[in-house]
Amino acid sequence: MSTVLPETKSELRKNLHIACEALLDKKAEDLKLLYFGDKSPLTDCFIIATGTSDPHLKALRNNLEAELKQNKIETLSKDRFHPGGWLILDAIDFVVHLFSKEQRDNYALEHLWKDAEQLTPEDL
Repeated sequence: MSTVLPETKSELRKNLHIACEALLDKKAEDLKLLYFGDKSPLTDCFIIATGTSDPHLKALRNNLEAELKQNKIETLSKDRFHPGGWLILDAIDFVVHLFSKEQRDNYALEHLWKDAEQLTPEDL
């Protein structure tokens, strides 16, 4: 089930679009968004994407960080790259999870947060 973000979330929509484009520019795979609305007090949305290797995950994160900084989108996490197949970047209103295929299957965030509405970049 897909939906469009509420009109009141225009800044979130714009920022999610910027983040998704940054990831897609570096060939992120299986990009999905989980929109929580009022269901989570922590964040409005997760962006989940898959990278093909640790260097690919690092490239995805570096491009994402650069685009968010260029567009003045604040981030909280400043962790440097640690191999392991799961990188997280917290942009306050949304959190980006970059996984290897194995770690994405292992953690299954889409299943864990199954009450969230699943969106695609086209829904933005």
